[in-house]
Amino acid sequence: MSPSKETARAVEAILMVAEEPVEPHLLAQLLELSPPLVEALCAELAASYEAEGRGFVLVRVAGGYRFQSHPDLAAYVERFVLDGQPAKLSAAALETLAIVAYKQPVSRAQVAAIRGVNADAVVRTLQQRGYVQEVGRDPGPGQAVLYGTTPLFLEKLGLDSVRDLPALADFVPDAGVVDALERGLGVDSWE
Repeated sequence: MSPSKETARAVEAILMVAEEPVEPHLLAQLLELSPPLVEALCAELAASYEAEGRGFVLVRVAGGYRFQSHPDLAAYVERFVLDGQPAKLSAAALETLAIVAYKQPVSRAQVAAIRGVNADAVVRTLQQRGYVQEVGRDPGPGQAVLYGTTPLFLEKLGLDSVRDLPALADFVPDAGVVDALERGLGVDSWE
């Protein structure tokens, strides 16, 4: 029994929205087919995309199937990813970037202490995006790498210098506001 056109379309739809490769047994459960039939269907789809010269391929990676751009179009995809797409930063990246901007030069350990979580991956991402860079070494034990912001960071924010960043005091409520918040939250009753 050959899978129907609707089944092939269902595989395409599932793989299109999947963030990770989808394992054949999961596709089989979703489509109510046997895993060997799903494997055959995916191989058939992959061959048809290749024969049609599509800009994408269906590949088996990490134990599952996923769509990815055709390898011979890597130059176009690279150009799009690097130049044509404004990349948004996550909340963690923005928070880390703010810490680096206001506390520079700062080490990863200092960033982690302020944020309360490991900052290694986020700092690496910010380095890859060109917003932070190594600016020196801590003279203390271990000589930790110190980070600061880059000219690209200043350019993106429209600043001439980090001295042009708004004062942190602008973001901290005055004592009267804090007092009113504490009364409104009933902080006294917790003691």
